[in-house]
Amino acid sequence: MLNKNIFISLLGIDASRREGEVTEKKYDFELLKNKVIGFLELIGFTWFVPMVRLVAGEEPKKQLSEIISRIGLPLSAILLFMFIWAGVASNIKTSLGQLPGPVQVWEQSVGLVDEHHEERAKEKAFYERQEVRNTKKLEENPDAEIKIRPYTGKATFFDQILTSMGTVLTGFLLGTLIAIPLGIACGLSNKLYTAVGPLIQIFKPVSPLAWLPIITMVVSAVYISDDPMFAKSFVNSALTVMLCSLWPTLINTAVGVSSIDKDLLNVGRVIKLNWWTTVYKIAIPSALPMIFTGLRISVGIGWMVLIAAEMLAQNPGLGKFVWDEFQNGSSNSLGRIMVAVVVIGIVGYVLDWIMLTLQKLVSYDKAAVN
Repeated sequence: MLNKNIFISLLGIDASRREGEVTEKKYDFELLKNKVIGFLELIGFTWFVPMVRLVAGEEPKKQLSEIISRIGLPLSAILLFMFIWAGVASNIKTSLGQLPGPVQVWEQSVGLVDEHHEERAKEKAFYERQEVRNTKKLEENPDAEIKIRPYTGKATFFDQILTSMGTVLTGFLLGTLIAIPLGIACGLSNKLYTAVGPLIQIFKPVSPLAWLPIITMVVSAVYISDDPMFAKSFVNSALTVMLCSLWPTLINTAVGVSSIDKDLLNVGRVIKLNWWTTVYKIAIPSALPMIFTGLRISVGIGWMVLIAAEMLAQNPGLGKFVWDEFQNGSSNSLGRIMVAVVVIGIVGYVLDWIMLTLQKLVSYDKAAVN
């Protein structure tokens, strides 16, 4: 028979192993939970954090309260807004018919999706016909020259969205490439900031509607090519966005750099850091929160400017879509315009969310990022 003491000792070993395994599993689960929460906070999806904690069994009452606060209240506000919108819209008559409510706008959005799929089907059939024709041509004459003609069908609503997003990002990036270096230089040199300060204050409030005719004439005179890489309409819109959106980034960068603790700059001088190293190691990290604040304002201004520029110049994009629908004057026009308005707002929100997420990724003090 097995000795009683040996049996007890074996049970103890087994129990300790199991206890260790349970502890390890708890540690792994806690680590996974923290990683998921950290990722959600990084990308700005903080309303999902209470759900993760609730699944983990962490203070259920508190997490349910957080879920109601973070998700329930915004959803309630949205539903209330839609209810008021539906009620007000039903009492407003226009020359194009009744002002569309949420249901009518949803129906028009579905129609725009269907139009997009129909246009893509036409495009596919267009290229397929060319392939069949070229195949026959090559069968008859292997040395024949074949061509693939580009599809020139109507741009859909989703094509216009992509066009506008590409344009605003191009203009915003061009403005950023000018604003950040100039802002850093102004922040490090009081004389330079004093010199360019009046120019900034003069050009900062200029409307895009004033810039657009000047840019259009300059581009038409300078950008001459038989086979241009970019359409003139794209260049005009991108440069307009650039000129109107760079100022907040420039000013915030200059203020952020000029507000750096002087002790940091003095330490840099003591250890004989060159100008580039001072900028890279001291100026940019210290001014990063202010720089990103300027970038978030700039991208929002750039998006608003672009829609106005597209409407005025009839350049491809969401602005042109809105203007064309307004000019069309059909019974569906108001609903389609409202769809565009909602999409413009959503895209603006997404652009701001992207900038905030980038700020969190590169910020040294992530706890300070709101």
